[in-house]
Amino acid sequence: MQTIAIVGASLAGISAARALRIQGFEGRLVIIGDEAQRPYDRPPLSKDFLAGRISADDLALEDSAEDLQAEWRLGAAAVSLDVARRSIRLSDDSRIGFDGVVIATGASARMLPEVAGRTNVHRLRTLEDARALREQLVPGARLVVIGAGFIGAEVASTARGLGLDVTVVEMGEVPLRGPLGAEMGDAVGRLHSANGVELICGARIAGFDISNNQVTAVRLDDGRYLPADVVVVGIGAEPNIAWLRDGGLELGNGVLCDSTGRTSVPGIVAVGDCAAWQDPRTGDHQRIEHWTGAIERPALAAAALLAGESGADYGPAALNLPYFWSDQYGTRLQFVGHAASADRVVIETGDPADHNFLAVYYDAEAPVAVLGLNQTRLFTKWRRALNQGTGLPLQPAGAS
Repeated sequence: MQTIAIVGASLAGISAARALRIQGFEGRLVIIGDEAQRPYDRPPLSKDFLAGRISADDLALEDSAEDLQAEWRLGAAAVSLDVARRSIRLSDDSRIGFDGVVIATGASARMLPEVAGRTNVHRLRTLEDARALREQLVPGARLVVIGAGFIGAEVASTARGLGLDVTVVEMGEVPLRGPLGAEMGDAVGRLHSANGVELICGARIAGFDISNNQVTAVRLDDGRYLPADVVVVGIGAEPNIAWLRDGGLELGNGVLCDSTGRTSVPGIVAVGDCAAWQDPRTGDHQRIEHWTGAIERPALAAAALLAGESGADYGPAALNLPYFWSDQYGTRLQFVGHAASADRVVIETGDPADHNFLAVYYDAEAPVAVLGLNQTRLFTKWRRALNQGTGLPLQPAGAS
């Protein structure tokens, strides 16, 4: 390969660039990004940056001395992929030829169409989003957060710390049921009420009151009326794959890949939030929208790209279990594994009522996931054990 194009100047994109150079690629490296900014860290956007504790400069992912010897094409999004001609067309109508491609275009936060464009309605995905929201988070303002996922919960936590009156509206009966399961989702959701935030679950939005291009209230179908000065929509994200619709790649909920990141088209791999990798343990394709995956997986994908189709697939041990963390109301939440495959959850230490505990998810007698709240040290031991498939740090509760 003489030229490799990385589409997406994100954490996953720059991680792929570093991996390619480390693994010996000396050819032309082109990094394409739709934002004008150089790569920056996104997790602090909902926390320290939103609270004003750090600046945009603190988010930079590049070291001042780092030189990837890459060509940067920023501020121009990729709009189509031509596999036959081995070229990518950008929004400025220029074209980038390639021998290999790393797709790292990430995902975009969803918006409710009926309030899109209102000046006090926000979603949070980019630095520009965070700047716009930060200007409106003033003490005493009434914030309504729609969606109690991780972004919604972190924004609610930050806003409460800034002195806002916060209400969180969640359609599900408990928050975070998907990643954590109903029992632990409910336990984590209690952090809201413990910190003076109203959490309304099982709610449906009946409509919005709008005046002067702003939402002034959110109306629920049970008759509740929530006055609002600011609204944040946190209802998940969609993979940025529309530009690939005619590119010949196999798509689903993301770009479908094997367990090394290789797509259905030779010479093209995908990483980060847009990529649905095959889990070698289950055979299912999963799109993992977490920071750790954007750090770890690009090295595997770079190796697969450089090796070509002759490269061997990796076994389960090479691909770590999904891991994520979240900081809410001064509490560090950490999770590893797959909650959906568990048939029970055991509190190994601590008490959920104190928001300080470690819970292990079991499938029969096998631990398949672990959740920790303010249990960083013990959680780290469990995470290592689950990934290695070796001895466990604790016996299952009740075991001899």
